[in-house]
This record gives sequence, structure tokens and C-alpha cells, in this order.
Amino acid sequence: MALLTREKRMPSIEDDDKPRKKVSHDIGQDLSLLSVEELNERIALMTSEIERLQAAATKKRASKEAANSFFKS
Repeated sequence: MALLTREKRMPSIEDDDKPRKKVSHDIGQDLSLLSVEELNERIALMTSEIERLQAAATKKRASKEAANSFFKS
């Protein structure tokens, strides 16, 4: 009797009904037990978070520059 891994097993209808576990990542967490799929999910999560942080920094920088410009006039 061979055991099937998650990668080789065909998804069943029951799998579609189960809620997916929310992907989260702790900085510095041990990566050795994660699959390639889980690593890629975390990369996508971290990439979107970096983009969100960059957008927030850009917005704050623009607000600061506008305020500096206003008070220098």
C-alpha cells in the first residue's frame, strides 16, 4: 500500500468544501518543514505586503513634502 503525498493526490470535491488555512509567515521562522508550494505562497504574501508598505511610505512622503512646501511659503 503506497502512501500518496499532497502533491500527488488528486483533489476531491470534499477538499473544495474545506476552508483553506490562511497563509501567514513569521519573520525568522524555520523554513525546513515547508513545501515548495508553501514557500511560494509565503513569497507572494510577503511581496504583496512589501508593495503595500511601499505605497504607504510613498503616500506619507508626499504628505510630508506637501506640508513642508506649505510652511516654507
